Amino acid sequence: MASKGFGAPEVLQAYAQARELCQQVGETPQLFPVLWGLWRFYFVRAEHRAARELAEQCLSLAQRVHDPALLLVAHHALGGSVCFQGELSSAQAHLEQGLTLYNPQEHRALAFRYGLDLKVWCLAYMAWPLWLLGYPDQALTRSHEAIALAQELSHPISLAAALAYAAWLHHARREGTVAQERAEAAIELSSARGFAQYLAVGKPLRGWALAVQGQGEEALAQLRQGLAALKAMGSVLDWPRFLLLLAEAYGEEGQIDEGLTTLTEALATAHKTGERWWEAELYRLKGELLLRRGTPMEEGEACFQQALDVARRQQAQSLELRGAMSLARLWQQQGKRTEAYELLAPVYGWFTEGFDTADLQEAKALLDALA
Repeated sequence: MASKGFGAPEVLQAYAQARELCQQVGETPQLFPVLWGLWRFYFVRAEHRAARELAEQCLSLAQRVHDPALLLVAHHALGGSVCFQGELSSAQAHLEQGLTLYNPQEHRALAFRYGLDLKVWCLAYMAWPLWLLGYPDQALTRSHEAIALAQELSHPISLAAALAYAAWLHHARREGTVAQERAEAAIELSSARGFAQYLAVGKPLRGWALAVQGQGEEALAQLRQGLAALKAMGSVLDWPRFLLLLAEAYGEEGQIDEGLTTLTEALATAHKTGERWWEAELYRLKGELLLRRGTPMEEGEACFQQALDVARRQQAQSLELRGAMSLARLWQQQGKRTEAYELLAPVYGWFTEGFDTADLQEAKALLDALA
């Protein structure tokens, strides 16, 4: 997270000084930590266009000086940036490249400079684009590997990150009990060690997990507390996805208007920052809540179509499946069973794994009902 007392003017000044130094002495490895630090600052502020430019500069410099350690760091930075912008295949490629470059004997010490063990970071982060791209089992494997490696290294902050990121994955997989377990483990470790970032991340995830298990009021209270803590820290990274947790919890409690208001803020934030990777799910949930409020079906259908358009553009197969299910159910209600089947069947047929997950099981049951 951005450190207090070091705000945007100071960072912009540092960036200008770094550029001037580049012009004077040429790009050298000594400039890399400056560029990476600036990337980190803009990244956690969700200023993704500026962050991506800096990550690309990091990669360009690392390639010119042929330094494997710098290449590893640059691929992790660029992988993170493009993931949040919804370029999922590119994100996976950069994170895979980071794993390929990682040498345990040479690169474990980088954790002291960059905060986390970079292999743990790449493994844990990679689970997200893998799930979105339609590989839920591979995503789960990477998440388990990240946790196991962090435990093996006895590096507490890397473990806290791996646990928090795993909780996000289980949110995506709609596994409330496991998400709660991972979130609570992250909270416990972060509380003991003073890791404010992962403590703040864990609380909303635990709140969401409680909501989907029927503990509504307590869940909403924890979600609001967690989001307030994140705001107090100055964190806006991943804000649309945090708001998605809250909107889902409102939906579980039947507070439809509150959920829709939350989604309006989430979509506005996504459009402002360019944080597009969960945009399809925001539109889909908006459509579901509109229909539950009794809004004309055309408005809900338009949201589902928009969700499908975004998911297809991003190759987000898992979110395309959800969008197709929502639209297929609506068409089923309207008596358009053939159209519903023809929409959903090819999306479901694309998958080669994850058939024990809730989404794929529900898709199969819906197809059987439509056949």
